[in-house]
Amino acid sequence: MCGIYGTTIRYELNQIKDKLKRTSFRGPDKMGFESYNYNDSNIIFGHNRLSIIDLDPRSNQPLSYQEHIKIVFNGEIYNFRELKTDLVQKGYTFNTTSDTEVICAAYLEYGEKCVNKLNGMFAFVIYDMKKQIFFGARDRLGQKPFYYFHDEKRFEFASQVSSIQLYHKELSVSSKAIHKYLSWDYVPDTDSIFNEVKKLKAGHYFTFNLKSGSFVSNQYWDIDYKNVNKFQGSYNQAIEELEELATKAVKRRLFADVPVGVFLSGGIDSSLIAALATKTTNEKINTFSVKFNEKGFDESIYAKQVADHIKTNHHVIECNYNEGIDLIENFSHYYDEPFADPSAIPSMLLSKYTKQHVTVALSGDGGDESFIGYHRYNWVKYINNIYKAPKALRLFGATFLNSLPYYKFKMIADVIKNKSASDAYLSILYHPDSNLYENSFDDNYAFDELKYLFHNNKNIYERVSDFDIKTYLNMDINTKVDRATMAYSLEARAPLMDYTIVDFARSLPTNFKFQKNNQKRILKDVLYKHVPKEIFDRPKAGFTMPFKEWFKNDLKEFILDELNEKSLKLIPGINAGEVTKTINNHMDGTSNNYTIIWKILVLKQWINKNGSGFSIK
Repeated sequence: MCGIYGTTIRYELNQIKDKLKRTSFRGPDKMGFESYNYNDSNIIFGHNRLSIIDLDPRSNQPLSYQEHIKIVFNGEIYNFRELKTDLVQKGYTFNTTSDTEVICAAYLEYGEKCVNKLNGMFAFVIYDMKKQIFFGARDRLGQKPFYYFHDEKRFEFASQVSSIQLYHKELSVSSKAIHKYLSWDYVPDTDSIFNEVKKLKAGHYFTFNLKSGSFVSNQYWDIDYKNVNKFQGSYNQAIEELEELATKAVKRRLFADVPVGVFLSGGIDSSLIAALATKTTNEKINTFSVKFNEKGFDESIYAKQVADHIKTNHHVIECNYNEGIDLIENFSHYYDEPFADPSAIPSMLLSKYTKQHVTVALSGDGGDESFIGYHRYNWVKYINNIYKAPKALRLFGATFLNSLPYYKFKMIADVIKNKSASDAYLSILYHPDSNLYENSFDDNYAFDELKYLFHNNKNIYERVSDFDIKTYLNMDINTKVDRATMAYSLEARAPLMDYTIVDFARSLPTNFKFQKNNQKRILKDVLYKHVPKEIFDRPKAGFTMPFKEWFKNDLKEFILDELNEKSLKLIPGINAGEVTKTINNHMDGTSNNYTIIWKILVLKQWINKNGSGFSIK
């Protein structure tokens, strides 16, 4: 796990160093860069290394292979040893025990199709000096970030946008991206907060031709949203196959030359990962969870029960508002685009203390999306039934609910007014709160991933699950985890995001995953072979912060100071008066508006620290 950087743009030597230093937290073990002559200009490849596999300096990057191949690589290739064996048989030789060399040899052997051979999380760029091209790729599910600037023959790329924006005088803040952020809580791919900087899509590779300046990206992997591959076995056979796939995924991710642990929330997904980890190694596993003192937010007791049963060395990290405010004030340094998922704060705290014990941590991320686990999927069940009713009856019900004073009834009314269950689900996720924003923004949420939701190849449960894998998991969860862990030089690995498990889950009948309100049915039945079912007989809990209480009490003065009406007027697109009313309503208990307050606070802090010197277009 590292940070990568490269450019064909001419910068001073000290500027290149500053660009790498800006994200040195991603890889504090070694900062390195090389310059390659090309015509009348230089190409720079840079790297911040977090040493995980082959700790020897021989694996420092940029790395050269067969003299004409240069690479910078962020991530892990979990099947690199198997690939290496195949490549040795084909005549390739290796000077290190790292996975980086294996990518280079695979590229030489298979060309662009090498990405299909890689099982891992990755973002890399290869400079092929013979062909005078950059070849790069991003992993299937977008676990590793990749930003780039392209303008004719000028090309610059990085793991985080802040490395590109530094000393770059041609960037402008995107008003369109701000609007999307205010609606989605993140800036969706392929956009970034800057008009001129883009993100490479997950599951895509690209070629940049140094001679012509052409940039072409292609998709090499996608989920089976057309419902072609269907599992043909029984439910019990599916349980056995899923357990085998998950065990292999965990075992692969336990391989490292540094200490490895597991994030353990006490929920289904992380408990399964922790249980399988203890089965695949003779060493005692370290597990980690967060504890909040606020009532209703402390799930650490359940994590402790699981840890006691599977006999891990368990660590409980306590979070209070004093530590929370420190993370909030430094948030935009690590999340260098506006990002409003409030669970980013406990994720940072968990990472901060986990790093004191291990350098790699396995997580349960990916289980909810693939196996229909979120609370909102229960909503889909009811929404689907509502849309069986005549339109006139639905509209009458919406009118009645809107007349009631309770704000949740108004939310339900807004949902059932939509023309289809797919539109209704989208409205749950997409929340522009239009009265809070200026009319200069178009109310437009269209982007390419809508095709995974609006089709007739699958039932509504499978479509929303597919859509969440391509959007929420990729653009929210993976961004949150990457930045939170990298802020403290910790590598996170997610076995349930192994593409073999994702593909398998997409092939399963819906009732294997969701039957009679039993969400993640098959995942639970695999877990119950290792941990007693009784531990999990409780409602599902999310991983979030007690912001509702903190904003009204401990952090009240901080919020009122940071988001006073004068400062709100400096934020583009914000109706300062309406936002002030929203904050006041939260403070006096009229309504719970902590998500809106957090979203505006993040944007305001980002503009304070990053917006100066850039025009907004």
